[in-house]
Amino acid sequence: MTLQQLEYIVSLDEYRHYVTAAEHCFVSQPNLTMQVKKLEDEIGVRIFDRDKKPLQPTEIGKEVIIRARQILRESKQLKEFVNHEKESMEGEFTIGIIPTLAPYLLPQFLPLFMKENPSVHLKIQELQTSQIISQLENGTIDIGFLVTPLNESAIKEIPVFYEPFLLYLPENHRFLNEKLMLAEDLDPSEVLVLEEGHCFREQALAICKEAKYGSSIGFDYQSGSIEALKSLVQNGVGYTLVPELSVRDDLDSVHVRRFTNPEPVREVSIVVHSSYIKESVINRLKDTIQKVIPGRLLEGQAVVKFDWK
Repeated sequence: MTLQQLEYIVSLDEYRHYVTAAEHCFVSQPNLTMQVKKLEDEIGVRIFDRDKKPLQPTEIGKEVIIRARQILRESKQLKEFVNHEKESMEGEFTIGIIPTLAPYLLPQFLPLFMKENPSVHLKIQELQTSQIISQLENGTIDIGFLVTPLNESAIKEIPVFYEPFLLYLPENHRFLNEKLMLAEDLDPSEVLVLEEGHCFREQALAICKEAKYGSSIGFDYQSGSIEALKSLVQNGVGYTLVPELSVRDDLDSVHVRRFTNPEPVREVSIVVHSSYIKESVINRLKDTIQKVIPGRLLEGQAVVKFDWK
């Protein structure tokens, strides 16, 4: 039994003529006749008495048609509800965002987003990538901001921008004499990275082409903060990799060098469960972010993308 078959019997009841009913449903008369017969065979009753002129529903057919009309009304209402939900820009939404993105992205787009969408309330949590995936799957959060690709079948990824990795150096470091850096020139033993569990750590190590990280600078420091690593570098301890949005021109420009093309980048995406329907919220978040970030981050060409894991 299909909604289409129910539409056919309702139309046939209304027009009492196969050709007219078929024209109303934008199908051929033989196709409509065949589908009505298939429905009758499936439910085991005759809906129409074809011996009467004009065509008449049987007694039980009248009851079937009444219920068919009810089902079609409810189906239409369901579609209207879903369309409203997709387009609605109101309500509360829970967002998970990775710590290496939150302090740099949120201040840029959040004021404009809240100003333009006063009926939306966002509950934002800093979570690691594995936590965001898990909570999207169990419905604890609605939307995630993290680095992709994830290669998770239940998760839908909407790429938003491509953020380059920059080399962050102490003053007077020999690499500051270079205009552009080659990734193969880095010494993994000098690179400061985040603690285990942060996707940014794995990306930094991938750029260094170092599967395991072992410190040879006199100490091990388990940090979850890019700002803490930058502070160490500023005081002459090693060097590190930072995402471009974390670089403040007034304070950091003397410490950074870009990599040669193709630049290593992280693909920053909005992620949702594959069943999530609030497309309007996703699109509005994406549009707002793309309005405020530097235009060069919107280009995904001539870059090297890294998986988060």
